Amino acid sequence: MRIGTWEITAPAVLAPMAGVTDRPFRVLCRSLGAGLAATEMLTSDQRLWKTTKSRQRMNHEGEPEPRVVQLAGNDPVQLADAARANVDLGAQIIDINMGCPAKKVYGKLCGSALLGDEPLVGRLLEAVVRAVTVPVTLKIRTGVDRAHINGVAIARLAAQSGIQALAVHGRTREDFYEGEAEYETIRDICATAAIPIFANGDIDSPEKARRVLDFTRADGVMLGRAAHGAPWIFRDVNAFLATGTLPPALLRSQIRDIILQHLEALYAFHGEASGVRIARKHLGWYCQQQQRTQGFRSSLMAADSSSAQFALTRECFDAWTNEHEFGWESEHGGEEAERPAVRGHGT
Repeated sequence: MRIGTWEITAPAVLAPMAGVTDRPFRVLCRSLGAGLAATEMLTSDQRLWKTTKSRQRMNHEGEPEPRVVQLAGNDPVQLADAARANVDLGAQIIDINMGCPAKKVYGKLCGSALLGDEPLVGRLLEAVVRAVTVPVTLKIRTGVDRAHINGVAIARLAAQSGIQALAVHGRTREDFYEGEAEYETIRDICATAAIPIFANGDIDSPEKARRVLDFTRADGVMLGRAAHGAPWIFRDVNAFLATGTLPPALLRSQIRDIILQHLEALYAFHGEASGVRIARKHLGWYCQQQQRTQGFRSSLMAADSSSAQFALTRECFDAWTNEHEFGWESEHGGEEAERPAVRGHGT
């Protein structure tokens, strides 16, 4: 598919997630097949950009193209100015957040709260599209609540305003992440939309991605929580969508190397204290995804320096790798190591 001048060759893309999709994780997911990877949501209020978190969200050094920055706001002028500023800093696609259900975002009439004011949605989108020369995309939910599902109307507004692609999470704001995502609204949007559509919500395996695309007729899928601890899911989904078969399972040694590479990137980007803290979250997810790693999870969580955390991670995952290579698992009745990674939960 094409988004403006950019050709997107992989149909599986990474969803922007606060506290997760920092530059190290985006780069990692792109290296493992994600067709796009947007930044964590950045406020359009430039007065708040002096914090370390905001500055990091605008740091694209070494990031593959196209670089996507997601913005949130409810003032057309402010949002347009923020989009221009980020393009000057290297953003090549601007994504607008109208899907976040968090109380602190919704309470400021941003994110998914905007879906309840269609005229304002139109003004915001038109202002940003006019302000920049790069493509502008949009992330939404199906509506504010189940009594007011207006995803089709919002999609129509988006296309009329010049939005180049749309990602739709199959839940309302009221649903948060509870219950099952519904794809009927996404299917209705795809039936009338003249722009690329990404289906989002509860897509946690290559097979589920295929079923959702067949049902909705969307152009691609957006994965979020399914990538927690399994960033290689993009590799698997893209291969399955292209060929109908899964690629060879990653070896345990390859998984270990991916984890260690991720840790090194986190330390380099966030620094000692924050790097260790953020790494704990990812290490927890990696251990949750892989069998026979729960025994050393608590030790990894307790490491209080990057050197200790990295060394212990390498030691533990070396042992986990060698456990299979030397046949220890078969002696203890364990599972096969060279299996596809355990899938995560849906976005």
